[in-house]
Amino acid sequence: MAKIEGFRVKNFRALKDVTLGRLWNEQKSEPLSPMTAVIGKNGVGKSTLFDAFGFLADCLKSGVEEACDARGRGGFNRIKSKGQSGPIEFEVYYKEDGNARPITYELAIDLDDMGRPFVLRERLRQRRKNQKHGWPFSFLVLDRGKGLVWKGDQGGHQVDESRKVVDIKQLMEFFGGGRGDEESKETEVVELEDLRKLGIATLGSLKQHPRISAFRRFIEGWYLSYFTPDAARSLPLAGPQRHLNIHGDNIGNVVQFMEREHPERFKTILGRIATKIPGVSKIDTERTNDGRLLLRFNDKGFSDPFYAQQMSDGTLKTFAYLLLLEDPNPPPFLCIEEPENGLYHKLLEALAAEFREHATGLKGGSQIFVTTHQPYFVDALAPNEVWILEKGADGFSVIRRVSQIDVVKNMVEEGLPLGGLWYSDYMDAR
Repeated sequence: MAKIEGFRVKNFRALKDVTLGRLWNEQKSEPLSPMTAVIGKNGVGKSTLFDAFGFLADCLKSGVEEACDARGRGGFNRIKSKGQSGPIEFEVYYKEDGNARPITYELAIDLDDMGRPFVLRERLRQRRKNQKHGWPFSFLVLDRGKGLVWKGDQGGHQVDESRKVVDIKQLMEFFGGGRGDEESKETEVVELEDLRKLGIATLGSLKQHPRISAFRRFIEGWYLSYFTPDAARSLPLAGPQRHLNIHGDNIGNVVQFMEREHPERFKTILGRIATKIPGVSKIDTERTNDGRLLLRFNDKGFSDPFYAQQMSDGTLKTFAYLLLLEDPNPPPFLCIEEPENGLYHKLLEALAAEFREHATGLKGGSQIFVTTHQPYFVDALAPNEVWILEKGADGFSVIRRVSQIDVVKNMVEEGLPLGGLWYSDYMDAR
């Protein structure tokens, strides 16, 4: 399954310039782990980092202008870092699988002459087969919607990296007029009609661009949880659905799908989930006369079941998260903000262990990214899986991997819990 090895964001709210993991030009850095948790005090930018992933996914789905206004963001001028020049920028460094050559996606968003957000630059690049050193070759280069794209799943163009803005005319002359070889025959000059839509959204739907299509599918598959217990208490119309949606209001429909399509496996799943939720012995569904679907929880001490509308926030959240991990076709990237809210503290370490087991399992589960401020959750993790976000002297966020703090790393190796060390202020900037 595809995995993000590095992520960089610039000029996005408090994230003036933040990098997690390995990038194409920072190969000495350790890549992101399958399970990643970001910790920190209130107001340091954890929610902003979570929203950076959501914003990128929204840009692909709806376009950059709509993404700037979606989810209460308030528009481009509200989300751009205050006092900073230059566009909002993202960089994603990822692999399709463990043996694949990494691909880098770069995106820059700015305001046009009319004050509207638009895609300033886009680039996808990858080293050629057997190329281990040197600059990766670009197989998609767009500047203000105009540029070049390489067809197929091999090859690409060497672009002058010293230039921030691509000279499209020069590129066209170089690849279309001066080469005359097979490489130039695979080069296509493109011009996008709508500068507020991502090039990967348009070109990624074409069969002749398999690498772009793969990256588009990868981002489309991201699951960013905006789960609310009240949504899970809604009464949806009966009808099986394959995947849990971002709000969780179709949780009963997913249970119905699993009951129908994977009955024996699902019985095992529900039994396993029930053992992890205190007091619950059985979970199933009931269909009402008007076609609504009720989710039932059987408590060990009562003969009659309780319905989702009567269950606590913590029980519903735990069930939703564990059900998400049991998806037969899990999302490649699962992002959850503060999963601890509403949960009993002794359940947090078990939930973190479930996340970690899923992310690092031999079956290749989702890569999981969470933000948290709960030490009990962090106790289940290793130093290389945890990043601490802090406010710098200039008011913008800075981030570092906990495994880079030698005293913490050594104390964990001696058997001390990581969350306890965080609670005791061993991770504070010194």
